[in-house]
Amino acid sequence: MFMLALAVGCHSKPEYSGPQYESRATKGESVVYKFAVHPLHNPMKLVEEYQPLMDYLNDELGWASFQLVTSLDYSDFEKKVGARKPDFLLPNPWQTLNAIKVGYHVIAMAGEPEDFRGIFIVRKDSGIEEPMQLKGKAISYPSPTALAACIMPQYFLFQHGIDINRDIENRYVGSQESSIMSVYLGNTAAGATWPEPWRAFVREHPQEASTLKIAWQTESLINNSVMAREDVPDTVRERVRTLLVDLDGTVDGLKILSGTEIARFTTASDSDYAVARDYVARFEREVRKVVAK
Repeated sequence: MFMLALAVGCHSKPEYSGPQYESRATKGESVVYKFAVHPLHNPMKLVEEYQPLMDYLNDELGWASFQLVTSLDYSDFEKKVGARKPDFLLPNPWQTLNAIKVGYHVIAMAGEPEDFRGIFIVRKDSGIEEPMQLKGKAISYPSPTALAACIMPQYFLFQHGIDINRDIENRYVGSQESSIMSVYLGNTAAGATWPEPWRAFVREHPQEASTLKIAWQTESLINNSVMAREDVPDTVRERVRTLLVDLDGTVDGLKILSGTEIARFTTASDSDYAVARDYVARFEREVRKVVAK
């Protein structure tokens, strides 16, 4: 599975909409809302983790059905957002800023801000202890637009004296799993990811994880958002917000949250993501453009 994920990250593929799941048949005249989660994992694993959340929304809103929409990679997800195809989104903070521009609005934050940080994974037998030892070596990331798993790690390297445009080889491999596996397979000297997929990797692949370690981590920022397109009715938007924020108050809700590695949902708005806008603006001034012009 990981070899497949790695291959996906390294080769161009046609646009992929991913599985669009509905936990039950559309009920009479119920409205169908598409809920797109950015590629935290490969599509199969994302369905495994997030379908229970869709089932919960379907159970609570009998007059509406929620379909989980996955994407092959970050670019695929961002194209869907730009075309305003999904009704609801769970994007990273950088993607949140761009979604606001095309008519989506934040209704909640997914997870604790302290958990949104970049981490560098290296092999235990690599001998790498200091960031400067990465000069002349290859580093893997999921995507150039992954905030916690690329932008923040690259800014960390910049702050530690590495010119990320000249001193290292940046490899964008398509997914969090592929970034980690690139290190395990010896294809890169270090791989950037963030705590959620690293915890999942350690839990699900302890043998491979036992050969790896966290070398460094970045500062924290605001976590991923939940957004609704501007034409979603206020009653639906507010009901979804309430259901998400209340999830950590029940045993069943905590089980759903545990499956997604999200500690809890909290109420948030567009203005809360100004901190991400300021961070990205500083990164673009000092390091590189997030998206090449």
